[in-house]
Amino acid sequence: MSDIPTITPPPPRGAPSPTAPTPLQIAIVGAGIGGLSAAVGLRKAGHDVTVYEQSALVTEQGAAIHLAPNANGILRRWGIAAEAFGGNAMARLVEHAADGRVRRDVDLAGANARWQHPWHLVHRATLHMVLQALFTQSGGVVKTKVRVEGVESGTGRVVLEEGEGRGDVVVGADGIYSTTRAGVKDAKLFSSGKAAFRFLIHRHQAEEDPVTAPLVEKRDTLHMWYGEDRRIVMYPCNNNEVLNFVCIHPDAESFATERDEWGKQATLYQLLKVYKDFDPVVKALMSKVAHELYRLQVWQLLDMETLPTWTTGKLVLLGDAAHPFTPHQGQGAGQAIEDAAALTVVLPLGTTPNEVPERLALYERIRYERAHAIQEYSRLAGRDWVNGEPTVDMMAYTNYNFGYDEFDHATNIFRRWKWAKNPDAYRFSPQIPTPFGPFSPPKASSPVDDLNSTLSHARLEPPRTKTIATLRFKTSRTFLETLLPTSQFRFTAPDTVATASYVTTTTHYHHHPVDRAETNLSLYFHGVQYRRADGTVAAGSYLAAVFGPPAEGKDGVSRVPCDVAMDYVKDWACRIVLSWEGVRFGEFGWEWLEEGKVGDKEGGDVLVYRRGGDGEECVAVPRAEEAGTVVSVFGGRKGAEVDFDAKDWGQLPTLHHVAAVLADIPVLEALRMEVVEVRV
Repeated sequence: MSDIPTITPPPPRGAPSPTAPTPLQIAIVGAGIGGLSAAVGLRKAGHDVTVYEQSALVTEQGAAIHLAPNANGILRRWGIAAEAFGGNAMARLVEHAADGRVRRDVDLAGANARWQHPWHLVHRATLHMVLQALFTQSGGVVKTKVRVEGVESGTGRVVLEEGEGRGDVVVGADGIYSTTRAGVKDAKLFSSGKAAFRFLIHRHQAEEDPVTAPLVEKRDTLHMWYGEDRRIVMYPCNNNEVLNFVCIHPDAESFATERDEWGKQATLYQLLKVYKDFDPVVKALMSKVAHELYRLQVWQLLDMETLPTWTTGKLVLLGDAAHPFTPHQGQGAGQAIEDAAALTVVLPLGTTPNEVPERLALYERIRYERAHAIQEYSRLAGRDWVNGEPTVDMMAYTNYNFGYDEFDHATNIFRRWKWAKNPDAYRFSPQIPTPFGPFSPPKASSPVDDLNSTLSHARLEPPRTKTIATLRFKTSRTFLETLLPTSQFRFTAPDTVATASYVTTTTHYHHHPVDRAETNLSLYFHGVQYRRADGTVAAGSYLAAVFGPPAEGKDGVSRVPCDVAMDYVKDWACRIVLSWEGVRFGEFGWEWLEEGKVGDKEGGDVLVYRRGGDGEECVAVPRAEEAGTVVSVFGGRKGAEVDFDAKDWGQLPTLHHVAAVLADIPVLEALRMEVVEVRV
């Protein structure tokens, strides 16, 4: 029997490969916020990651940092919620003149609602411990008290003071005094002309003093005192129990030098002398640092020439090693976290060592412009005021910085890069809407084809009634942006929270001898504009896709062929189901319907993008009201439930990637649940 050859059948389509992808061996130099963020992301991707850190790593140095919405969203994808370890909401901003007069007092609750993720103020050391624990608990390795003397970028060899390490990828995350940076370019550091005192005090000390208590009466509040060439920044962390101070001033006044790094001890006498002309109340508050266990430190704020590249061979830089930040806007850690996210996206499990150099070059392309733009904003924000006013437009900076998601941005670029790299494998079809990317059109034989054939004669007569179900919801603008077909489309607002709608229409054809109904579903992104070649702009709702029986729809919009079914019972519930050849991949709906009135219609045109043999175009179709008489309107009182399941290529061979996109669209809040019946 042993001589009889056997044939192993191939795995079913969509089944896992018998050979699992081989993880990359990744060496990260530096265990700061940036290095550990990269370690967490790459470990979650499935790679083998080792971090080399020269310190004992008892705790991260520094005080508190901002986790703005752009960085906070990345951490939350990894399961890190700042409020779980003492993060304070950035809920209020109070700006003072140097003498203490309040120049501006802003409640940020309304402004923060524009962003998908919250804005937190956290203790750096606590965040550092959370990242380290998440990494090591996942099987990652941190080697401490290891000095790295250099990197061979061609081989991935890490030269240690004693021994060596090696990686298919070497990540230089070793800060502004980076050793690994020399493997890319020897860059010059230079003084920005400023230095900073940093220290912490306990909030209760301020509360117990009647002179200083009014300054800390409002929690979750950041205070700033501005002089012409110096400023004081104070904000809480650790559940409002600790106050963090950053006091920026001309470096000559505190004798801070480039050699100080983080460790130069300062004195209270120095601090009060630098701010001798400031409000006595804030000076009284700062004086309490003398009774603290926390050290009062001062260090020079350094800048660096712009590197022409961040990568060579197997070596890549991130964070301050690539683009150091001064702390004027608290974005150094945030940009390092964004770097880590982009690196994770371009190095998914299955990346081979031979592909590493081009993937690292793509990472640089994704990050280079934005990181340096934020860096320049930080420089401008640190400039001395002119005639008592700042020299930078902070609203433009905030919109650019907060209205961004690096995972979505990098994923979009990486996906399109793969399409362009292998055009024979990835082809767009004029029959399929472009938000779902290129793929072959479905085979002709399917149940919906039979349905379409059955309906063909019914369409000769006009429909008699329509049932229109609308689910309008809040979602992520940065994710929807990746589904826009060209750069000529954009959202009109920089907010990371946008709105979209699933609109399901069942058309009832009354035709002797049998009545038939056809149901399709349209996906709209609201608040979109399209800039034409002549510079004019059309604004309204982008029609991303229509799902239903395969047919040319109105205005030439092709449908994603599938079955759409609506189950609607007045006074009770509405449920919509999407399936393909009996495989259900989408379901949503709502319950507890009650009579109401037709909700407000969206403004602007419907923007329809078409791709065909004659090229590409966007048609702005005026939004027309449904012709006919409204028979009834029922709105949902219970929150909508939305569930899309992409299955796999074996279960859903034609529409797997379509369902995957739908599953990834976040539903943050249901805004409108409505069923309207119309008689034609």
